[in-house]
Amino acid sequence: MSQFINAKETIVTDAIDGLLATSGGALTRLDGYPHIKVVVRADWDRSRVALVSGGGSGHEPSHAALVGAGLLTAAVCGEVFASPSVDAVLAGILAVTGPAGCLLIVKNYTGDRLNFGLAAERARSMGLTVSMVVVDDDIALPELPQPRGLAGTLFVHKIAGALAEQGRDLATVTTAAARVIKGVASIGMSLDTCTLPGAPKEPRIAAGKAELGLGIHGEPGASQVVFTGAEQAAQMITERLAPSHG
Repeated sequence: MSQFINAKETIVTDAIDGLLATSGGALTRLDGYPHIKVVVRADWDRSRVALVSGGGSGHEPSHAALVGAGLLTAAVCGEVFASPSVDAVLAGILAVTGPAGCLLIVKNYTGDRLNFGLAAERARSMGLTVSMVVVDDDIALPELPQPRGLAGTLFVHKIAGALAEQGRDLATVTTAAARVIKGVASIGMSLDTCTLPGAPKEPRIAAGKAELGLGIHGEPGASQVVFTGAEQAAQMITERLAPSHG
């Protein structure tokens, strides 16, 4: 499959470099690049609660493009579909956390939970105040013991980010983030699977079908359904979401 990339080895750094070049100076990156790929607000002064998120790349404009006023303070970028290292997450925390503390917003994937959690423990051992919330808004596969984190993460970023920008304390920001997580539900639908750079495409979804609950890394969903148009797809998703709010 042809793709608009230079090389699979530089796809993540190319995306970050392009974002920084077009940010007008609003964003910068930490030392250690490209081994450590952390994008931060250039104007951050540590006087407010810092918000740090991130995860595997390949979901652009997430996560780095969500760094800015009223949103994230820093985004820690891993390789494509791979969690960033503990060292990278810790570097992000140390760069932006002041006396007000830091909130980590993590999507419910094993690597992210593990690496962000370990980095939080190390930061606390250094005397920093760090809290963490895990987004698990996916309802496509209710039998999963750990529901995946999906589009609902954006609402957590925005609401927690707005409160932090207003100068609210860490407890208030963390409580609000947890409340958003509890109240949001998401389900994905796709007409095709994703393609890893340099890897063969998996022809899993037939023409005229859509996969309900397809994961953001191409994980199998709940079922394949007939696709006739956007209106029918929206109605189907709405019906699936309704019970979660009942």
